[in-house]
Amino acid sequence: MDKLKILSRVKQLYLQNTNIIKYLKEIEGDICNSIEDIMISYDFQAGTYIKAYKKESLFINKYCFELAQYIDNLGEYNSLLEVGIGEATTLAPLILSLENKPNKCYGFDISWSRIKYAKKFLNELKISNVQLFTGDLFCTQFKDNSIDVVYTSHSIEPNGGKEKEALMELYRITNKYLILLEPSYEFANEESRERMLNHGYVTNLYSTAKELGYNVIEHKLFEICSNPLNPTGIIIIKKDLNFQVLNPLCCPITKTDFLKKNIAYFSEESLLAYPIIDEIPCLLPQNAIIATKFLD
Repeated sequence: MDKLKILSRVKQLYLQNTNIIKYLKEIEGDICNSIEDIMISYDFQAGTYIKAYKKESLFINKYCFELAQYIDNLGEYNSLLEVGIGEATTLAPLILSLENKPNKCYGFDISWSRIKYAKKFLNELKISNVQLFTGDLFCTQFKDNSIDVVYTSHSIEPNGGKEKEALMELYRITNKYLILLEPSYEFANEESRERMLNHGYVTNLYSTAKELGYNVIEHKLFEICSNPLNPTGIIIIKKDLNFQVLNPLCCPITKTDFLKKNIAYFSEESLLAYPIIDEIPCLLPQNAIIATKFLD
């Protein structure tokens, strides 16, 4: 089924508080959550994170302050990326909490509407040094070893069964440290584990990281958790290559250099263009447009 044809129906179900990912998964008979299901669900949810932040800002700020302590203790770094930024309700308070602030900040999300809200939220807090775009964590628009500190905050969460693919891609773009704040199956009780499995959440990030030979320097329960049934664990992976990549953005499909012209990003080598809609670059692989005469 082409799920893009039933968005009006999905909207009605969303307004009835239906679990959209579960609904979309069931109509196809899928076991795992698909990227398309996640994208549709998250886009309908856009705006809810900022509302939640305004109700629970003290708790969320405490969460971000705790994360800032970990990052500040890692030493010198110049660039920071949040994968699955949502509405920037983690990145924005985090930036304000950091003692050692990065020169360049980036954030992407699979949902265009969430990025739209993220821009508004960052503007409200007068944070202007963050580049935002849509993107796919399994096929990102960043070059190898291009970002000093890469982190997630429950953004790998719904991708159970794809832990290896997620880790390999995020490790590829990391230059110094990869920080994962994700559901901690290892430290969860039986009720929490059953819930994670029912929701299709990741369950073996730590064991997969070890199998891949990554240097895991921290693995424990995170000090702050909003839902006891979904305990947050922190995994810190050290890479520390000390590369310097001046222009980290690239074509997500071919990993070749980008140039920005008018309302598009274009790769001269791949001949693919990616549109910019309402000042938001759309850099999902499926956003690519074959544009062989773009520069004519």
